[in-house]
Amino acid sequence: MKSIAFGCALLMSFGVMAADAPKTGELIGDPRIVAPLDPVKTREAGVRASEAAERIGWRIGSQAYTLRDRTLIEALDTLHMLGLKYVEAFPGQAVSPEYKNVKFNVGMPQEAIGLVRERLDKTGIKILSIGVIGIDKDEAKARQLFEFARSFGMERIVTEATEGQFDTIEKLAEEFNIDVALHNHPKTSYYWDPNHVLKAVTNYKRIGSCADVGHWQRSSVNPIEALKLLEGHVFESHFKDLNEFGNKGAKDVPWGTGKGDAKGMLEQCYRQTMANVIGGAVHKMTFNIEYETGQGTELVGNMAKCVEWFGGQCEDLAKK
Repeated sequence: MKSIAFGCALLMSFGVMAADAPKTGELIGDPRIVAPLDPVKTREAGVRASEAAERIGWRIGSQAYTLRDRTLIEALDTLHMLGLKYVEAFPGQAVSPEYKNVKFNVGMPQEAIGLVRERLDKTGIKILSIGVIGIDKDEAKARQLFEFARSFGMERIVTEATEGQFDTIEKLAEEFNIDVALHNHPKTSYYWDPNHVLKAVTNYKRIGSCADVGHWQRSSVNPIEALKLLEGHVFESHFKDLNEFGNKGAKDVPWGTGKGDAKGMLEQCYRQTMANVIGGAVHKMTFNIEYETGQGTELVGNMAKCVEWFGGQCEDLAKK
């Protein structure tokens, strides 16, 4: 039975590649399960959603951590199938099946870098940012991270570095033209409280917030009020909807189906977009799908639901 399932998955992947996917020998999506998705229709819906986002000055992508059950190369294929053009790289993710012991991070061998660049070209996906990643207190070592980010054309580094590093970080961010966004893990992590983030970034132009709206929900922080509080300092979002509010163990659900008022969050971000005070130096807000839970086919299916819902919301906002 397993061999039949694998054969069906293989045939499906060949069909996708013939239609619109990169001409590679690797499977699109999860190679272990026959996906219930129609890959061609899923990609078409995702492309429409991505275009709808672009029309209002937004971008939709994914945190690669969502697809931590596969390598970066495999994740890029999955994102291509979902119709997405942007990704935030996760520094703990293996590069490829051939480079399972190599993580996407500073110091990668050139062969692995070349493999990633080739797949980015084939899929048309851009790495906009990397995170969550530490920034070394030593300026020379911190500079290596900024150089790595610039080599891939990234706009942003997502971190939880502390205020004592900010003068050096701001200097490097300005020099490399790369913003730095502070991520918030749940209470009681360093930046769980948006008031702390606001106080920390107030005097810095290139340091702002990576608004993890799901972790705010887990910490009993109203995400819409937090977005209002941080107006002018929100650079991107790890966007989430959860099945419970105020529970650290709450589970991710498709956007628009949970307790986080995802629609209200987008309306707040759109208001800030119209005021031209969101998205950091590029003034383009990026919403990255991030699931803390789930794997395989079910996870990819939920991501597709998020993408399609988001596209519909962007179309509605464009009419306002």
